[in-house]
This record gives sequence, structure tokens and C-alpha cells, in this order.
Amino acid sequence: MMVEEQPRHRLGTVVCTNDGPNVMEFSFVLEGGTNETTVRRGEFVVVETEFGTVVARVQDLVRTNRYFQHAEAVREYQSRGEPLRSIFPTDRWQYTVGETRVVGFWVNDRTVRPFTTVSPGAVVRRADEDMLAKFLRLDTEGGLWLGKVANHELEFRASIDQLLSKHLAILAMSGAGKSYFVSVMLEEIMSRTEEQGRLSVVVIDVHGEYSYLKDIQPESLGLPAGSIEVEHIRGSHIQIPVQSLTAESLSSYVAGMSGVQIRDLRRTISDMRNQFKEGYTLTDVINVVKDDETISKNTREALVGWLFNLEDTGLFGKEGVPEMKNTVRPGKITLIDLSDFVSLKKKQIIVSHLAGELLYLRRQGRIPPFLLVLEESHQFCPESRQELALPKARIETIAREGRKFFALLCLISQRPVKLSTTVLSQCSNQAILRCTNPYDLDHIGRSSEGIDRASLDAITTLEVGEALFVGETVSVPTFVKIRTRRFEPQGNARNLTEAIKKAEK
Repeated sequence: MMVEEQPRHRLGTVVCTNDGPNVMEFSFVLEGGTNETTVRRGEFVVVETEFGTVVARVQDLVRTNRYFQHAEAVREYQSRGEPLRSIFPTDRWQYTVGETRVVGFWVNDRTVRPFTTVSPGAVVRRADEDMLAKFLRLDTEGGLWLGKVANHELEFRASIDQLLSKHLAILAMSGAGKSYFVSVMLEEIMSRTEEQGRLSVVVIDVHGEYSYLKDIQPESLGLPAGSIEVEHIRGSHIQIPVQSLTAESLSSYVAGMSGVQIRDLRRTISDMRNQFKEGYTLTDVINVVKDDETISKNTREALVGWLFNLEDTGLFGKEGVPEMKNTVRPGKITLIDLSDFVSLKKKQIIVSHLAGELLYLRRQGRIPPFLLVLEESHQFCPESRQELALPKARIETIAREGRKFFALLCLISQRPVKLSTTVLSQCSNQAILRCTNPYDLDHIGRSSEGIDRASLDAITTLEVGEALFVGETVSVPTFVKIRTRRFEPQGNARNLTEAIKKAEK
């Protein structure tokens, strides 16, 4: 026996059109006449059937009035100086049609694909939030609270397993709120207790946007004192231990090293490890190569030139800083601040080293499961120009194999079309904020499973702070209004006017 529907939940009645109702679409007339029930584009609605509950999303709203359908009649009355509404009851013939797209059926507490149509005359009502949360696969108990489902009061709480365990890509144009969203996500990760499970996070902060996190007080997140650990490491302090590098590792930091050159360098490094028990620097490697007469002159000169270029970066030394096996810990956020560097090559060397080191240590079980957050990821794993993308191979390896070891990626990019298709296709979840570039939109459409044309078109109209979630996090593409972050960075100008005034002071 069906429970009688409450009037406030009733939105309208399904009507016949030339094309429907069909399995994937139906239209309904809103109730209320001139005082119609408010329905918003993008809202989830439901229709009860004998087979289960049909869940649909309102794609468009069309308002019509028969008295205004014929332009010549309206023009005639205008020419007489008499508006139609003064002669005819036009208000009583005005109504709104909601056009919907069926997104799934809710049958026996599980989501199934659409398999039958709704009936003309069926009642359309607003989706119940408890049912909608289950339908979307939200984790209402322990999920990451990222915002609210658009056009609803339902909190969007994403399961950490579904959101992060198979990599996440955050895509949007500049200024759409990518970094703000990441800040909210990091707040949620920091707020987790030991009972819930605490994830270790390493953030490659290209512009120093997240350095304020080190000043967050646990009390501001409702946590006990001392329960938050954030380490801020400036890029200029990072040192890559030379003694841990193989010839192949060194060759990955340069372009064009031949097999013969790698072979000679491998032999040199093998000899040095036996000779320099206390460790050695790149300068030591250069001196040994220079004096090695068994290496041909051309090979010596090429190796010395490449090694000198690496030495000039100032990134290589005897000891590793930081020591990742002691830095990556459960519940800790490590910020790698690369804002000191202008050189893209220096940034790429650091990212390449860290990506390789993190995956190696995780495979060995020497560090806990981690999330590597990579800002401006198109700079480090682009679709083309392999010789200018030193970390690309290692990031692609994490994308392909990391999920087996819970070595996880969160890629952030404002140019999806420039991001490696291999990496993007491995991200089972995507959060897409406002994007207007047609090439980026086309790339997103081709690389995102489950996104329909209507949702793709809506991306261009999203407001700052709104996101479309696609993938395993949700059962259907879902629009979300990102919540306000709990902790705001101090001293940062929010717009040009503030920056100008701050500079004048």
C-alpha cells in the first residue's frame, strides 16, 4: 500500500508529447496555475511506478500560454492599444512544462538502469533526501563533507573509498575554485579520526597556495589539541641523495642520453658505491667521469655536460631532504612548496624524484597509503612533448599501478586538453568545475565515462564553487555546491582592488 503523498512534495503531472514519455525522457506540467510550485533546473524528481521509483533530473523548464502562441494576433491587439490580458483570461492559460532526463530506477534499495516508461497522468514529486542519498551512493555517516547537492538541501558526503581509492582529477578553468575545493577536501581529510582511518597526504604546491594550512588550529576543526600535523617544506630546501640514484634515474632527468652513455655511467656509479662508503655528490661523479680513460672522449664530454647541468640546479646532495620514509605518516599533510622556483625543469626534477620515491617506498610497505596531490599537473604529465616532461613516466606508473598499493593521485589542472590521456583515463573520479574552452570540454567529454551531453553543456554555466562530480563517487553525474571552508588564509588579497590597496599601504 502506497503512502499518500504530501502536497508540498507534489510538483506536477506527466503529460504526453510527440516523443514521450519514453524510457529515458518525460515531460510534466507543474501544478498550481499562476502560483506554480517552484522547480529548478537540475533538480532531482521522482515518479512512483509498479516496478519501482523512477529518478529523473529536470533538464529544462518551458513556460507557455495559448493566447500568445500566434504573433499576428498579439500584434493586432497591440496595434489597437489593448493588451490581450485586458480582454481574455490569459493568466488562467499560462503553465510551465518541465522536461526531464531519466537517470535511473530505485528498486529494492539499489540503483538499476532505466527499463520502462512512466505513465501519462503519473504524479511527479520532489526526491526524498534520504532516498536520494542512497541513490547517489553518498556516505551520510563518515563521508567527506564537500558541500550540498545542487538545488537540494542534501549534504554531499562522498565516501573516501569511492572518491580517492581509484584516483581523482579536478578540472576547471583558472579562477573557477579548484584550489578552494582542494582546501575543503584537505580539511575533511585532516578532520578524520584514528577510528575512521587517517590518510597521509603529500601536496605538490606549485604556487604556495596551501602554506596557510600549517597555521590551522585543531580546535577550529573541532579536534583536540595536537591532533593535526602539517609540515611545510620549501622547494629550495629539498635535496636528492645522489648515492641512491642509478644511471637510469640520472638519465631520466635529462633528454637524449644514449644506451652506451647510460652503460658507461652505470659502471662508473657501481665503482663509486664501492669506493665512497660515506656517500658522494654529483661533483664527485663528474670528477670520476673526467678521469676515466676507458670512456670514449665524446661520451665523457656528453656525460660531464649533463651532470654539470644537474649540479647547477642545486637539488642534489649527499643526504636526502626530506627523508620520505620518515615524513609520510598517517594523518599528516606534507606541503612541498615549489613557489621559490621559476624554472620548470627544477620543479619537474623534484616531482619526478618524489613520485618515484613515494611509489617505491609504498610498494615496499615502508610508508602508509598516501594521496599525492599534484597542482598544475599538465606541466608534469602533458599529453605531448615527452622530452620536456621528466616526471611523466613515473606519474603514469602511479596512475596505472598505484591503486593496487593504495598509492593514490589527485590531479589538478586548468588545461585538461594538455593533460596526459593515459593519466586522465585512469582517474575513475572527476570533479569538474567551470570550464569554457571548447577543446577542454571536448577532451573532458571523451575521457569521462558516464557524462552526458546536457551535463557537459552545463559545465560552461557553472558558478564559481560549483562542481560536477562524475565517476564511482556517485551513481550518476551530480552537481554540487562546494561548502565554505572552515579556515580562511590570512593576509591574501581576494581581488585586484584589495591587492592594490595592500601594496599602497
